[in-house]
Amino acid sequence: MKEYQAYFAEFFATFGLVFIGAGAVVMNEVTQGALGLVGIALAHGLVLMSMIYATGHISGAHVNPAVTVAMWINKKIESQKAIFYIVAQLAGAALAAFLLLFLFPSAPAHLGVPDLGSGFGLMRGIAVEAILTFFLVFVIFNVAVDKRAPAAIYGFAIGLVLTFDILFGGPLTGAAMNPARAFGPALASGYWATQLVYWVGPLLGAIAAALAYKYLLSENKRR
Repeated sequence: MKEYQAYFAEFFATFGLVFIGAGAVVMNEVTQGALGLVGIALAHGLVLMSMIYATGHISGAHVNPAVTVAMWINKKIESQKAIFYIVAQLAGAALAAFLLLFLFPSAPAHLGVPDLGSGFGLMRGIAVEAILTFFLVFVIFNVAVDKRAPAAIYGFAIGLVLTFDILFGGPLTGAAMNPARAFGPALASGYWATQLVYWVGPLLGAIAAALAYKYLLSENKRR
């Protein structure tokens, strides 16, 4: 039963991230830029922080297939459970996006699908997403996984990473750092133009962060 609770926790947490995060992008379009980049970044950071505190004790609050892959690489989650986590995350993201489509049938801003900035190519987009995701997963391992970290700060720290990553990378790639965040709105809007960036980049960055923690910073390396 605990495993099913973990899957539901991942579903609802990812639903919240995509509904509020992508929804903020949509609302910024609807209100002709009233939220701005800062508002969009804060919406993402605050909802992720809240979902982490709400579900961290149930599922570990991955809320991101790239994070789940990183945890799997470092043997923090079993293979079968990791697959179900990713399915739950993608399902939550899809439901959130279809609800946004119901609320905004004209699909402004492609329902918040992240996209490359003008003149910003595929490879540079992958590089930016990889670097931003590295920061995110690096912080996750060091504040949420490592037992040496101060207790109770992990949700705040991870939410802040998402916020500052979007402040920098939003104009360049949309700063998804999360395949589910890109997948849900793309599925609902039918806009897949640069979807590859938001799978390859985050997965590369997450794997790099997982290996950096494992071989350079983990508790085992101090012994």
